[in-house]
Amino acid sequence: MATAAATPLTKLQALKQSVWMDFMSRQFVRQGELARLIEDDGLQGATSNPTIFEKAIGHSADYDDDTRALVAEGADVDHIYEALVVEDIRGALDLFRPVYDRTDGLDGYVSLEVSPLLALEREKTATEAKHYWGKLDRPNAMIKIPGTEQCVPAIEDSLADGLNINVTLLFSVEAYEAVAHAYIRALRRRVEAGRPIDHVASVASFFVSRIDAEVDGRLDAIIAKESDAGRKAKLEALKGKAAIANAKIAYESFGKIFSGPEWQALAAKGAKPQRLLWASVGTKNPSYPDTLYIDELIGPDTVSTMPPETYQAFRDHGRVVDSPPLTADTAAAHEVMADLAGAGVDFKDVTDHLLKDGVQKFAKSFDDLLGAVRGKREQLAK
Repeated sequence: MATAAATPLTKLQALKQSVWMDFMSRQFVRQGELARLIEDDGLQGATSNPTIFEKAIGHSADYDDDTRALVAEGADVDHIYEALVVEDIRGALDLFRPVYDRTDGLDGYVSLEVSPLLALEREKTATEAKHYWGKLDRPNAMIKIPGTEQCVPAIEDSLADGLNINVTLLFSVEAYEAVAHAYIRALRRRVEAGRPIDHVASVASFFVSRIDAEVDGRLDAIIAKESDAGRKAKLEALKGKAAIANAKIAYESFGKIFSGPEWQALAAKGAKPQRLLWASVGTKNPSYPDTLYIDELIGPDTVSTMPPETYQAFRDHGRVVDSPPLTADTAAAHEVMADLAGAGVDFKDVTDHLLKDGVQKFAKSFDDLLGAVRGKREQLAK
């Protein structure tokens, strides 16, 4: 591979933060754009979700030929969906395989999500994860499982079976810590069973912008009831601060969990830490800088997965400083959380709400995706 040009994206990589793209489509994989980004920008991985595939399959003709052939074979909607997405993911995995090999399994991954309809069901989630792992049949595949309380055991079991897992929909530090400890337990189980751990990989997808969207809305409601000008100003100053503070505290936990004698014993056997992956990094508030959640969350042993528009924005004008901001002034992050609590924002209620809402939104996207496949099937069957 040629050396990628020096851009904010490659500067991130020099600071040990990997750059993945939160996007997938057949055209993206087959017509050279993904290969170009790997070659020119040093792109290191990709993620997908039902919303992304619903747009790709439901709003283009790129899949019509394959769908028509599957209809002729008598395939039902579920089988058509699986065949289409597995084909795309496998194509992307093959393009990223040199990255995986070159980085000794640190990067080069592409994620495929289990059905969000199973987000509260341990056994079915574990079964589907294993099914997709077998279908993809690539060492650089990752299976996405939501980090709900019910699915944490499925995450641990899947990792113990040797699957690579991307834990998604993490909003709270407590939920992140639960899946990080599940990862370590899974590695210990493999060691105790005499199985290797040097090729088991996992990331913990910690959602960012949705935190600020929810907290800012709650602050606005509190501000509307406040009559004191000074108090209003202090509340206004808290807006846009919660997401970054929450992420910094999660990273502080990462540093504690993946250090010390217990972790070092696993690392000596080849274990890699379960990196934090910053998800939902596109800003939802247009008054915030469009690269805010990348600029402020740069730090070693992390991943930033960016939607295409945010990727291009950061490539163009992202701000990368020599001293990673993720590790700077963690005490101030704790102060932000304390100030939010003092203002009357129940942060546990915020993260509980966002998890429930995220599960529901992904489930709806998955229903819409199957609906799009069903519509294509009916149209092409005629």
